[in-house]
Amino acid sequence: MNKLQIGVIGTGHLGNLHTKLLNEISNCEVVGVFDVDLPKAQKVGNDHHVSVFDKVESLLKKVDAVSIVASTSAHYGLVKSSFHHHKHVFVEKPITAEIKEAEELVKIARESKLKFQVGHIERFNPALISLEKYKLEPRFIQTDRLAQFNPRGIDVAVIHDLMIHDIDIILSLVKSDVKDIKASGVAVVSDNIDIANARLEFENGAVANVTASRISQKKMRKMRMFQRDTYISLDFTTGVSEVFRLVSPDDSNLEHFITFGEMGIGANKKAVVYEQPQQKDINALKYELQLFIDAVLEDKEPVVTGEDGLKALVVADAIKSKIEESQKS
Repeated sequence: MNKLQIGVIGTGHLGNLHTKLLNEISNCEVVGVFDVDLPKAQKVGNDHHVSVFDKVESLLKKVDAVSIVASTSAHYGLVKSSFHHHKHVFVEKPITAEIKEAEELVKIARESKLKFQVGHIERFNPALISLEKYKLEPRFIQTDRLAQFNPRGIDVAVIHDLMIHDIDIILSLVKSDVKDIKASGVAVVSDNIDIANARLEFENGAVANVTASRISQKKMRKMRMFQRDTYISLDFTTGVSEVFRLVSPDDSNLEHFITFGEMGIGANKKAVVYEQPQQKDINALKYELQLFIDAVLEDKEPVVTGEDGLKALVVADAIKSKIEESQKS
C-alpha cells in the first residue's frame, strides 16, 4: 500500500480543513467527502477537487480509512459503521458522547486490528513537541483554557469542548490513575456548562488544577508544570515553551545557559538556568493526520489511541457529574 486511500466524513469548518490538509500529504489520496448536508459537501469537494458521495456507505467502499469530523453525537454510529466495513478511523475529539459507546468502539478496533486515533490536537502543539528531550514528571499542573464565545461548540459542556484537551495532555504526562476529583462550574450563555474548574488528584500524589471557559473576553491556552528542580510554562496559542531548571553551580554546561542567580544554602545551593526549547515549524492538525496515515501504512500504534480518547472522556464525564451534583445540593 503506497498511498492510503482516505475519505472525510463531515464537511463543516474543521472537515474542510481536514480535506485541505490531507490533500497536501504525499502518502495519502483523498478519495472523497460525505456530509448529510449535500450542498455543503459539494462545496468542499469542488474547492479541493475531490469526489462527493451522497451515501456514507458508498464512500466507505472506496477507501482504506476515514477521517470523521461530524458532531459528537454522530461519532459512535459513524465509527462503528467504518469498523464494520473494516476501515481505519481518525475521529475528532471527544471520542464519543457516551463512555459505553467509546468502550465498545475501542474493543472492536482492538479485536479487528484496526487503527483508531482520536483527534486530541494539542498533543501535537509545537509548545509540547518542543519538550521531547526533557524528562517530564510533573507533580503539580495548572492549566487555563479560555475562549471567546462560539455557538459552534455549545452542543456539549465546556469540559468536553475545551477542557478535554488539557485532560488528555495531563493524563499522558502523569501516567497515574485519578484518585479524586473536585469540580465546580456554571452555565452562562448556553444550556450546558460554560465555565468549569476541576482539581484532579492522582494516586502518585500529583495534582492538576484545570480551568476552562468559552465566554472569555480574551483567548488563553496555557499550562504550567512543576516538578523536582524544574518549572515549565507552555503557551499553546503561540507554540512557545519556557523551562527554568535548578542545576549544580559546577555544571560544565552552565555557560551555555541564561542564568538567574542561585537558590539554596551551602551544599544545597543551585543555579537557576533558563531555556526556550526550539519551536518546531509544524501545523499541528496536519502533523497529527500525517502520523495517523503513517500508523496505518507502517502498522504502528497511533500516538493518541482510542484507549487514550476513552480515558480522557471518563475523566471529563466525572468532572461534569461532580459539577451537576454540586448544583443539586
